[in-house]
Amino acid sequence: MWVLLLLIVTVTSIVSEPSCSVNNNPRHIFVPGDVVVGGLFPVYLQVETNGSKIPPQKTCIDYDVQMFLRSQVMIYAIQEINRSQMLPNVSVGYEIYDTCGDVTNTIRATLSMMEDIQGQGVKPNVTKPHVKVVIGERYSEKSIAVARLLALPSVAQISYSSTSELLSRKCKFPSFLRTVSSDEHQTIAIAELVRHLNWESVGVIGSDDEYGKYGAERLIDLFNDRKLCVDFKEILSANFLLNGTRMQTELAMLMSKIRSSSAEAIVIFTAELNVRIILKEVVRMGISRIWIACDTWSTNKEFSKMPDIQKVGRVFGFIPKRNKVPGFHDYVRDSMFQSKAHNSFIHEFMCHYPPCPDSLVDESVLNCTLPDPKSQSEGGGRTCLDRRCLLKYIDEDESYYIYLAVKVVAQGLRSLLNCNNVRCKRNASFAVWELLEELKRVNFIVDNTTHIAFDEHGDPTTGYDIVEWNMSVSENRIITVGEYRPNEPIHIREHLIREFENVTVTFANCYKTCNPGYELTSTINSCCKACLLCGHGHISTGGGKKCMACHPESEYTSSDMDRCLMKTIDNLGWTDAFTIVLVSFDVLGIVVSLLVTILFAVDRRTPIVKSTGGNLSFLELLSLLTCFCCISMFLGGPTKTTCLAGLPLFGMAFTVCVSCILANLLQIFVGFTFDLRVTVGDKLKRLNRPIAVVTCCSAVQVAVCVLWLTYAPPFIVKSSRFDEATILLECNKGSKTLFGAMLTYIALLAVVCFLFAFKGKQLPDLYKNASFVSISMMIFLVVWIVFIPVYINMSGKYQQAIEAAAILVSNYSVLCCHFAPKCYIMLFRKELNNENAITNYIRKHYEQKGMAVVNK
Repeated sequence: MWVLLLLIVTVTSIVSEPSCSVNNNPRHIFVPGDVVVGGLFPVYLQVETNGSKIPPQKTCIDYDVQMFLRSQVMIYAIQEINRSQMLPNVSVGYEIYDTCGDVTNTIRATLSMMEDIQGQGVKPNVTKPHVKVVIGERYSEKSIAVARLLALPSVAQISYSSTSELLSRKCKFPSFLRTVSSDEHQTIAIAELVRHLNWESVGVIGSDDEYGKYGAERLIDLFNDRKLCVDFKEILSANFLLNGTRMQTELAMLMSKIRSSSAEAIVIFTAELNVRIILKEVVRMGISRIWIACDTWSTNKEFSKMPDIQKVGRVFGFIPKRNKVPGFHDYVRDSMFQSKAHNSFIHEFMCHYPPCPDSLVDESVLNCTLPDPKSQSEGGGRTCLDRRCLLKYIDEDESYYIYLAVKVVAQGLRSLLNCNNVRCKRNASFAVWELLEELKRVNFIVDNTTHIAFDEHGDPTTGYDIVEWNMSVSENRIITVGEYRPNEPIHIREHLIREFENVTVTFANCYKTCNPGYELTSTINSCCKACLLCGHGHISTGGGKKCMACHPESEYTSSDMDRCLMKTIDNLGWTDAFTIVLVSFDVLGIVVSLLVTILFAVDRRTPIVKSTGGNLSFLELLSLLTCFCCISMFLGGPTKTTCLAGLPLFGMAFTVCVSCILANLLQIFVGFTFDLRVTVGDKLKRLNRPIAVVTCCSAVQVAVCVLWLTYAPPFIVKSSRFDEATILLECNKGSKTLFGAMLTYIALLAVVCFLFAFKGKQLPDLYKNASFVSISMMIFLVVWIVFIPVYINMSGKYQQAIEAAAILVSNYSVLCCHFAPKCYIMLFRKELNNENAITNYIRKHYEQKGMAVVNK
């Protein structure tokens, strides 16, 4: 019960006769009507508490002329409705409170209106509701408190300035509506502005209240979603303004963060009272940045006209879509002050700013600079004010949204009371929740300019204008540079987009773009980026793009590392000089081998052919011819077939060739050696099976090559190890062990041949088979011993040519040392190519050694 008594005292103090003292309780205006509309306006922006008294006494301070004018917009709009035909036989009254920007005062005012609504408690005889709908409050924190109270009786609340997205939650605030866009859309608009103007790092300043805290958190989430770096976040304490010591500490920390920050833009998302202190300190310290203003202060003329405000840098802001209140300028100039008898707000204003007589115009009037009302009241004297100066303080944002709120109420009442232009069919006795439901459904165009409707969250879709403070003129002007509408792309003037797109290095020497071949790299725990050279095999086209890897098998990087170039395929071509030389010798070897074969076939019955191996010489020539034909497999571009067959075919063919030579040497050695011990001689005679020797020796190599081709065959590889711009098709040996085994086996046979030939030099060999075979085998061994280091150190396409050259030299060593001397005798020394010549040579050989020769 004592609470109700307190409310009675509060209401009584509010409706008492006003005076010019700012120390009285908040003012209020009441005009009766069939339907009463409540209003909450912070004409004084804040309160000052005197803690020495019990209970503490609160004093309203910081009188705001703009808020006074906004409160009069509501009165003007209601008067306009009463004069119109919207509600022909229904009058609209109003009950308006000055909340002084204080939560306690706001709650008291709301409870005062709710007493009449509920019709019980301190006024038990009141059964007819007075206030059916409330317009206000301005600040989100106060609106949340009001919305919680008004939700109990389902009284509609329409705010003209509270933008916190918390108020969109209908489960908590079912009766809250607003004519201004939600912060959800404002924060999206801010994030889109940052992204479109190419700002990659931002700072966020908020406050620990419903407006600043949730707005800052929402901004940070949106920045993170758009891959924008948040350089710092600072949340001011809830009592930032009240505790002087704490305020100075927080302010010093904030300035330190701003000074050391590399953020390209700083968002200040808090109440304008906090912003005033921050901007003053920024001006004092000479900090120049790009600032983004939320809707609470983006059009504040007091801030934009601060001394030296241009030193802070550039200021961009967001304001709800602006428009003029039709006829309000004329109302303020001509008729507003005529209603002061029942308007305590006007009485209060005139106490602070008495009107000037028409004959008196002083300097302050000419400049339209409003004097400080606090200093006037303390000094006793007051400077008069020409009423025309008030017109400069009429804004086009909050004032218009107050006007829209009244229009919404009128439209809802017209629908609820079933009105036409003659009469309303239903009387004004209705439940407050009925009006709430009608207000939710309104959908109309105000004065043929603004479409107003509410979504399921009670929010309109009017959007925001993007503004910039123009500090190049003596009197700062706020100009529109873009707009944002919910669910539509943001629109920004092209010159701004081009201006910030051309910024490559920020004021903090942070790179926003890089030259080709470099990528932007962020340092740890910092939004500042540096340009880092791309690694090997990677390219970047510049700008802010990351380094990308070129395809290592088919591409290589340009010298500037700005693009990937296609590699060219390079092989030892058929027109290369080295190839021509090799092919020439190869063709010559093939031709000579064929001629030798023909010559041996013609003289196949002569002793010299028999001494060379008889029919085995044809197998030897065939294998040699095969080795010459293998040369072409190592020239030109390798194919799968040539790569697979080249070395194994050479290995098997040359093994057959060397095996034939070994069989021939063994045959000569056994035939002319008479002093061997019986057991050794018997064994050698048993081994003197030429076909068997060739078959066995060749079979081992065939087994090695089959194993090689089965388990680890040669294959084609693309290599760029010598030149990154070139792809060299090479034959990989597959199993290096089996490749080595093949060469080792041929070398082993060559060594055995060399030993037999060296031993056979003492034998009566008219045709010098042993001597020439020794030379050919020695050449083969030297060639392949030299080949290995040369092959390893040779680069690129000439590696295959070195292999071909080694095979060619090996072939020529056999052709020249084993067959050429025989051909010379067959063609030019025919007298030696008969059995008598051989017999005489053998006889002389042994006679010289003192050995008897028996003729058969």
